[in-house]
This record gives sequence, C-alpha cells and structure tokens, in this order.
Amino acid sequence: MESIGCRLRAIRKQRHFSLRAVEERSLLFAQQRGSQSYQVSASWLDRLEREQHELTVNKLVALSEIYGIALEQLVRSMHSAFTQTAIRRQFYLPNASILLNGGWLDDQARILLPDLALSNQLPDETTLLTAKDGLCSAPYVRGVIGKRDRTLDPMIPPGSIVYIDTQNRAISPRRDWSHEFRRPIYFLMTRDGYVCGWCELDRASDWLTVIPHPVSPASSRRWKYRTEIESVGRVKWVAILLADHKSRPSTG
Repeated sequence: MESIGCRLRAIRKQRHFSLRAVEERSLLFAQQRGSQSYQVSASWLDRLEREQHELTVNKLVALSEIYGIALEQLVRSMHSAFTQTAIRRQFYLPNASILLNGGWLDDQARILLPDLALSNQLPDETTLLTAKDGLCSAPYVRGVIGKRDRTLDPMIPPGSIVYIDTQNRAISPRRDWSHEFRRPIYFLMTRDGYVCGWCELDRASDWLTVIPHPVSPASSRRWKYRTEIESVGRVKWVAILLADHKSRPSTG
C-alpha cells in the first residue's frame, strides 16, 4: 500500500523539485499570504514524506500552489494511495432488511451516513463533506445537499447525502433512461460553489444546463462548460433526509 507521504514525494519528484526548492517557494507563498503557517521547511517536508509528521491544512494549501495542482485534485490524488481493492470496494447488500448495530456492515453504512447531527447542522449551500476515519475510499467523495439547493427536490431534498464517483465525470449524452431515478445525476462545481442535478450539454458541448426536477421550485441554470462549471463526478448513492430538519418527536 502506497502511503500519503510516498505519494507526495512522488508528486514532488515528478516536478523535479528538491526539498530546498519547495522550501524557497513556500517562503514566498507564506509572505504573499501574510502567515508563516504556509511555510514548508525542507526538514519538515522530509519528515512528512517519511510519515513522521502530520499534514496541516495551510501546508497542504501551500503544496497545492507549489506543485501547481488544484487543492481538490491534490486531495483526491493523495486518497488514490489506497490499494485498488479499496478503490473498487462495493457495498454488500444483504438479502433481508436488518438492523445495524456495529460490525462491518455498520461501517459500510457510515460511508453514506456520516456521524453528523445533520438535523442541526444542515448547510445553507450544497457542499462536499470531508473524509472521516478513511471510510470513504478514493475515488469516492460525499456531498450534502444544502437547504437552499432545491434542484432535485422532492426526489433528493435538502439534507440528503450523495455518494459521488469522481472517476465518472463525463456528462452522458444518452436520453433513453426508463424513469427519473435512472437519469444520471451529477455533482458539479461552479465558481460560486456546488450544485447537484440532472445535466444537458448542447451539441458543441460548450454549454451545460442543470435541469431541476419537474415539481421543484428551482429553475434551469446554464454555465459555460469547463470554464464556469465542471463535473466533480456522478452520484451513485443517495441517503435521503425524510423528516423536516426542524421537526421534533412528539412528547405529548
């Protein structure tokens, strides 16, 4: 299994950067940001690459800038250090419905359902969730549908968790799905944030339109493809929030 440190060392060597060169570039970046927390010393990076140091957020931002890799792409690349078995891991579906109470099936369920009290922490906008405890293996990431994103409501209401395959990013041109649940759903990144919905490309693949559910209050929106919007990946699984996030159980 390739470690995260080994992966970062491989990226550095692909760019023909010495440890000292990274340090010099990080010093300039830290000065531009006005914070020494972005500085990456040669000795620190050497320990990190040998798995003897923890990686902080600001230093990850600095390495992203120095290596010329988008932060999200760098994180995905680091996650790809897992074995192909982990990457290709599929859910095991039991033959009968069961109540989960620990064990490996419960661990599988946690990939879709994060340990968040979403009833009290629903974000206003659709966003990606950070990986927790290594349960969400590359190339998959999770997102949560924000309270203001009604694109696919009521089929996928706000508060739902979506499980995204980042290796399946191409927008499908097919329109022969048998019903709405078979229509491809994509998680997309714009300059202003994220959106989740059905997509259509024009014939020249210049413009991408996000299509709302027929009964949703949202309107269709269009962006310049790959300039103003790009696909994070195709949604494979959805965990739907059924109850109103403000509702409380009756005590009377």
